[in-house]
Amino acid sequence: MTAVSASWLPLSPGERAVAIEVLIGGPLSRTELATRLGLSAGSLTRLTKPLLGSGLLVEADAPAGSRQGRPSQPLDIVAESRSFLGFKITADMVYGVVTTLRSDIVDRHDRPLTSHDPAEAADLVAEMTAELARAHPRAAGIGIGVGGLVRDRAVVGESPFLGWRDIPFAALVEERTGLPVVVENDVAALVEAETWFGAGRGLERFVVLTIGAGIGYGLVLGGRRVRTGQEDRGFGRHWILDPAGPLTPDGERGSAVALLSIPSIRRQVMAATGRDHGYEEILALADAGDPMAARVIGEAARGLGILVARIADFAMPQKILLAGEGVGLMDVAGNTVRDTVTGLRHPLAEPVDLETKVSDFHDWARGAAVLAIQVLVLGAADG
Repeated sequence: MTAVSASWLPLSPGERAVAIEVLIGGPLSRTELATRLGLSAGSLTRLTKPLLGSGLLVEADAPAGSRQGRPSQPLDIVAESRSFLGFKITADMVYGVVTTLRSDIVDRHDRPLTSHDPAEAADLVAEMTAELARAHPRAAGIGIGVGGLVRDRAVVGESPFLGWRDIPFAALVEERTGLPVVVENDVAALVEAETWFGAGRGLERFVVLTIGAGIGYGLVLGGRRVRTGQEDRGFGRHWILDPAGPLTPDGERGSAVALLSIPSIRRQVMAATGRDHGYEEILALADAGDPMAARVIGEAARGLGILVARIADFAMPQKILLAGEGVGLMDVAGNTVRDTVTGLRHPLAEPVDLETKVSDFHDWARGAAVLAIQVLVLGAADG
């Protein structure tokens, strides 16, 4: 396979548009590509010539039965031409992946995070990078996902899970690895990955709702993630779903965080039983009919149904993706969630397309790698 030379960077705006369209939708015929981008045949030829010459694009085999000749040969991306490293940093672990240019995970490497000191965390990411790069030497960049507020895709403004404030983490990792680095809020990275390559691909209006250690929300309008001043501010702590609901240290009484987050669910069960159960154990107990676990999980399911119904009413998405390490709730109490959604919406409202994705921390790391692809390679996620 043709290798991509360094000369394919930087891309002009027109070349970038072509590369993104083929990356997300390819392989595409020249006719279809020109139609999607509103280009003449001559303009498309001018834009694709340098991309083909550098090896970023290739002419794939024409479909069986098509006319012979160059116009029938679809254009495709060379997905394996570069590798991208993605990391998800939690309070006690760093999860790492290597992806292709199309975000397919080809390797994984995880290490415990034993210190929240930013320099030591950067050392660990650098060590993991070196380990992964030995097997994947064509690494083009690094993406890092962190729970909390991130500024300019470089500075962790605030991360409650890590106790960080105003940490220039991208620069710390760049110094140690020599590779360009993008740092972003982990939910934002996951939303970008699902918009380009996952459940939201091709959709104009799309929502990602995550439940796990906290509550995450991302909105896509016009095929682009909406960035606001409130983003990454943990406002799930203030989404009141049940004013009479549980009161926890992590949020207002009856908030989305108080009802749905894994720590809160575990805390409620422990307060009632005196035993510290794991989340999966609580789900199993609820499924088996244990009264206390069933009550807590039932309240969480009704809260999730309220939240989904309100999102559907106000954002009017074509699809809501429910993701995160807490989505096992749907396996045990999905009917309660769906019945609550139906009961709260107008009888003639369009049904909610609610998709559940069982995701682990490698999916979050993959999201960070997609940010690296977008920002470092294609310069496409700057809005």
